Amino acid sequence: MTDQLDYQVTVEELSALMKRTAGVHVDPITLRQQADDGFDAFGLDSLGLLGIVAELEKRYGLGLPEQAERCKTPADFLALVNGALKTGV
Repeated sequence: MTDQLDYQVTVEELSALMKRTAGVHVDPITLRQQADDGFDAFGLDSLGLLGIVAELEKRYGLGLPEQAERCKTPADFLALVNGALKTGV
């Protein structure tokens, strides 16, 4: 029997994606501590978030919910994305 893989995007991965896809450098520790602050507080705009969503969809071969592009905070984004990855929806 094969165990189902449980993908999860971490704060560290989100920080790296923010830098790679949008050119926004945020220390993972700061991102974790301020995860309820708006993405705009970190200098990430909606186009940058769209790039992160596209990168994750490509990485996991899964379309993420449309709401992912409209998340306002890192905490909301990670909860939505990780929920979708867990259920495969």
